[in-house]
Amino acid sequence: MTDSATPHNEHTAAIAQTLPDQYVATIKTTPLVIGIVAGEVSGDSLGADFMQQMNNLRDDIIWVGVGGSKMQTQGMQSIFPLARLAVMGLVEVMSQLPDLLKARRELLTAFKAAEIDWFIGIDAPDFNLRVSKKLKPQGVFCVQYVSPSIWAWRESRIHNIKAATNLVLCLFPFELPVYERHNHPAICVGHPLLRTIDQALLDTPINQRRSELVWHNDGLQQFFIERFDDVSQLICVMPGSRRGEITAILPLMLDGIQKLILLDPKLCFIIPTVDQNHQYIVQDVIDRRSEQLRAAIVVVYDDSQPAFSQQAMAASDVVMLASGTATLEAMLLERPMVVIYQLNQLTYQIAKRLVKVPYVALPNILAGTAIVPELIQEQASGDNICRTVMRLMQPRAYAEQLRDLVDTKQSLQQQSNHDPANSVIEQWFMHDSHNA
Repeated sequence: MTDSATPHNEHTAAIAQTLPDQYVATIKTTPLVIGIVAGEVSGDSLGADFMQQMNNLRDDIIWVGVGGSKMQTQGMQSIFPLARLAVMGLVEVMSQLPDLLKARRELLTAFKAAEIDWFIGIDAPDFNLRVSKKLKPQGVFCVQYVSPSIWAWRESRIHNIKAATNLVLCLFPFELPVYERHNHPAICVGHPLLRTIDQALLDTPINQRRSELVWHNDGLQQFFIERFDDVSQLICVMPGSRRGEITAILPLMLDGIQKLILLDPKLCFIIPTVDQNHQYIVQDVIDRRSEQLRAAIVVVYDDSQPAFSQQAMAASDVVMLASGTATLEAMLLERPMVVIYQLNQLTYQIAKRLVKVPYVALPNILAGTAIVPELIQEQASGDNICRTVMRLMQPRAYAEQLRDLVDTKQSLQQQSNHDPANSVIEQWFMHDSHNA
């Protein structure tokens, strides 16, 4: 491996123009080998966005690591399936610990063989920071992309982060102060959704969005042709991307939906899934319910339409969803929402004692106040879900949440103005220059 104190890659003109002259003069002409690991579906999107930016800047990057279909499209063959790392909750992690340790050993072996120059850990800090801690002393430039939630709980983890990384890329501005207090390099690059959300989904009237969504999908055509115009409201349901989330949260959502359609039989529900396997899992849960409920819900996976879940949200009046990245998507798409979440009870009790922020949904954390309703643990009952969704669909409540979402979105856009790829490159050159 090339000594970490020497910049060792030819830089394209596009990158060179963003850097001080003294960095460009020291660049060598060997390929850049980047280790990169995403721990779940949302991390796959972040990783693919970063990889695309880097691939646009130079064409000799060798990618080694773990990711999903989006990252593989950008040029990485995953060492093992991403799902192997997508374990939810403290208790669940313990049961999978032997395989997680084995996965880490496999990765480190592959990284050593590839002689990686950088390691980019996408989210999954419990896994990725342990990998970084092994690599950083070997001269690998280590970046954690998505800050661990030290702003919310266990700020003392900053010492481990400093030992394991050279740089942290934060998605949100509220994450930076803790790094400033502890004098560790961190940059707010903003969430890639700020750049990748299709503006047409906002500019097009909702009826047209809905028509276009249905027109391009056979399953949706069949579902809606039986209803014609007999739909009062369309609600997008998103129970999460991990199997553990689906099995814990979807039944609660279905309890709420059952009560909603008793109050308004013209309500329709669409559940977009991340892949065909998830479609089967979701449909299996629904098939155990009443015929009335099954008739009101369509479960769809469509890999022919880019960002299909965003299209489904944009075409819906309301989004009912699990806490996570999808809440940010709904906010950026300006879709009013109800957030529902449930964890293993022991995991929840532990987290409740440690977390020092009052919200779980990103729109609420960004706004600093409860602009979207959160139904967590025992609050996530069928009765409460039904009551909360019906209240949100009242014109005044709907308009009020929509206004708050737009205000929060605009504030976030103003504070997120750094490019991830160039941020890493600049910090890397500053690091090498300092150590030279």
